[in-house]
Amino acid sequence: MAGIGGSNYWEDLRKQARQLENELDLKLVSFSKLCTSYSSSRDGRRGDTSDTTPLLNNSTQDRMFDTMSVEIEQLLAKLTLVNDKMAEYTNTPGTASLNAALMHTLQRHRDILQDYTHEFHKTKGNFLAIREREDLLGSVRKDIESYKSGSGVNNRRTEMFLKEHEHLRNIAMATKENMTSQRGFLKSIQGRVNTLANRFPTINNLIQRINLRKRRDSLILGTVIGVCTILLLLYALH
Repeated sequence: MAGIGGSNYWEDLRKQARQLENELDLKLVSFSKLCTSYSSSRDGRRGDTSDTTPLLNNSTQDRMFDTMSVEIEQLLAKLTLVNDKMAEYTNTPGTASLNAALMHTLQRHRDILQDYTHEFHKTKGNFLAIREREDLLGSVRKDIESYKSGSGVNNRRTEMFLKEHEHLRNIAMATKENMTSQRGFLKSIQGRVNTLANRFPTINNLIQRINLRKRRDSLILGTVIGVCTILLLLYALH
């Protein structure tokens, strides 16, 4: 396989890879255009409210999306298989002298496969997101139309209920905000009280020390005065 036949085999694999890559490139371009045009075409279908409007799952673009998704997935699977065969060839005996060039070529095809796979999943995800959003908007519009098509009395009652609900909701929100504010104020007061309570023992201890020192000074002064008085009396008697 590493001789002439092997070289032909490698070139055949490269030819298959390039052909699949070209097909994928064209498919992905069409797939991207389908995703881009999907929203605008759905806008055009919204105006048609007749019973003959086809369901979303049976629409032309949805069928095209499903068909093209399968085709692209098949092409990616084929290209993956070709890349795997190319990788096997680079490991066969006799290709050591060409291995660097072969590996470079293989890596380039692998990068292309990875890019196409990433682009496919990204485009597919965008398409599904748009379709989900359109389904949701269609459901909302249907509910609105159903609401508008009801009797005037029911509409007025519904409107009154909605206003009352909104009014009660505003009251509840205001009450919640007021309670939150009061809770914060009470926490602030409690913190200050705790701070003062923590400071009181220090102040009390300081006052007690001052009082003790005053009493001690008074006792010392009284003792000195007493001693001096006794000495004066003794001096006067002599």
